Amino acid sequence: MLDANALRTACLDFNGASEEFPFPGSEVSAFKVGGKIFALSVLGGRPLTVSLKCDPELAQRLRAAHPEVVPGYHLNKRHWNTVSLAGGLTDRMVLDMIEDSYDLVVASLPRAQRLALDWPGQK
Repeated sequence: MLDANALRTACLDFNGASEEFPFPGSEVSAFKVGGKIFALSVLGGRPLTVSLKCDPELAQRLRAAHPEVVPGYHLNKRHWNTVSLAGGLTDRMVLDMIEDSYDLVVASLPRAQRLALDWPGQK
């Protein structure tokens, strides 16, 4: 089961990823690439959760199949899921969802930013 340190490490392992605290008076970690958020988490929260960008169709399928995955909290519920890391999902599944979120955000960046990241999905 991923803990806060493992979640932070996983998010920061991607090319160009950074952690910011954009909400004044809040402990919300925003993990960004190219200035855009791909993951949000209160790393001290219990249970630990992470909000991730997701393809809308996949987002609905994940929610239907896993009670740990719900529409994004305070986010566009069509494009974001909030995922509980309380142990109901495998680490591999959570890590794959983080990677998918990162990939979706990078794919939306201008070509020059993608090239600067040396991102494998670039065209």
